Amino acid sequence: VQLQASGGGLVQAGDSLRVSCAASGDTFSTPVMAWFRQAPGQERDFVVAITWSGQNTDYADSVKGRFTISRDNAKNTVYLQMNSLKPEDTAVYFCAAGRAYSRYSNDYPYWGQGTQVTVSS
Repeated sequence: VQLQASGGGLVQAGDSLRVSCAASGDTFSTPVMAWFRQAPGQERDFVVAITWSGQNTDYADSVKGRFTISRDNAKNTVYLQMNSLKPEDTAVYFCAAGRAYSRYSNDYPYWGQGTQVTVSS
């Protein structure tokens, strides 16, 4: 499974941004998709996960109510809509794929290259 993240950029606090993750390969073997983020000098943190059907989602408290994950299985693409962005949302955002519906990065064997999101105050 190969993952390609895109859509990052530089925005101001309060703005919105959507990042995408396109998957290719044996995507049926990795029904769960997730986003993690890593700020400079910090560990990679869980942001959100979504199951294949899209009916189950799990958000980190820090983004709940501001971020929305969705997926289009026909396009093998997962989207992360980020609203009301804050400077503390600044990080490299990574998409990940796996079988387990989990908040732990070790449960995701496949990772995209990351896309930078920078929120200025």
